[in-house]
Amino acid sequence: MSDAPRAPGAPQGRRRRSPEESTCYAALDLGTNNCRLLVATPSPRGFRVVEAYSRIVRLGEGLSQSGQLSEAAMDRSLAALKVCAEKIRRRKVVRVKAVATQACRGATNGPDFVRRVHEETGLKLQIISPREEAQLSVAGCMSLFDREQDAALVVDVGGGSTELSWVDLKGGGLDAKPRQFAAWKLPIKAWLSIPVGVVTLAERFPEGERADENWFRSMVDDVKARIEAFPHAEPMRQIFAEGRAHLVGTSGAITSLAGLHLGLPRYDRNVVDGLWMDRTDCDAASERLLSLTAVERAQEPCIGADRADLVLAGAAILQAVQELWPCSRVRVADRGLREGLLMSLMSDQQRRPRRRRRGGASKKPEAA
Repeated sequence: MSDAPRAPGAPQGRRRRSPEESTCYAALDLGTNNCRLLVATPSPRGFRVVEAYSRIVRLGEGLSQSGQLSEAAMDRSLAALKVCAEKIRRRKVVRVKAVATQACRGATNGPDFVRRVHEETGLKLQIISPREEAQLSVAGCMSLFDREQDAALVVDVGGGSTELSWVDLKGGGLDAKPRQFAAWKLPIKAWLSIPVGVVTLAERFPEGERADENWFRSMVDDVKARIEAFPHAEPMRQIFAEGRAHLVGTSGAITSLAGLHLGLPRYDRNVVDGLWMDRTDCDAASERLLSLTAVERAQEPCIGADRADLVLAGAAILQAVQELWPCSRVRVADRGLREGLLMSLMSDQQRRPRRRRRGGASKKPEAA
């Protein structure tokens, strides 16, 4: 539902934008591995991105062993959040939705960190539930669904958790106009969140000197054991068995896998977002990753040093899902939760009346 940003100096056309279309909204997602920000303005087709920011912060580093966010991880995250806060102020954003996910959900000092963030940056982080995280990820990926199919399984691979959402593509709620959108109306027939993401899986299964198939298989089997006993999606099993469904994969690990598959000299979102890969493409990319050392993976332009030790964990999670819910095709999504947040912010159904302020004082961005 997002429009591509207009190139600088491009002709504006005859249609003048309404005042609302110049109003900026911001969505911030602080995950276990990444801090991501999108600033956008409404448009007739959804929204138009005016600024994007992403930084790997590894907030959840060591969390699976200690149960707490480390000082170094919190400092890295705060540095990124201060950059986000400055961008939000500079763009004069009127409404902000800033959320934190699995790392802050699972850490004993997560609420303390959220308070510290507010004190040092002014940002009000909301720790959202796995259910809301799944709904927003589905919302952000809606435009990538193949509506000729009957169902889709959205796989959102995070740093500390993975959300799976089984979506009825023939159900209502997918065709709502942007101003009438509501995430809770989406036809999600079943959803599952497991407390395993690329960071936690990589920490549970240290790579050693070199990756091998037995080590990779151990990761796949660990993830499968957490998913296969889930009963609530079974009514959709026949749709998948008959080839009337597809996967949607959203995560940095999966987009990196796609970039490797394409052999891109540098990562290009315009090429990766919306790419279709079949099962053999995914398997071939995983096999190529296994053949590389960590140093060689870091030298791959679509992986880099920050993801070199995590991308195989992401590939293992994707393979586990593909083995349990076989589909011939997976659509790669370089979008998800932030886009879903923006859609919710801009919807009339989510908008609350603003309180009038005396004296015409300038307003701070409103937290949703």
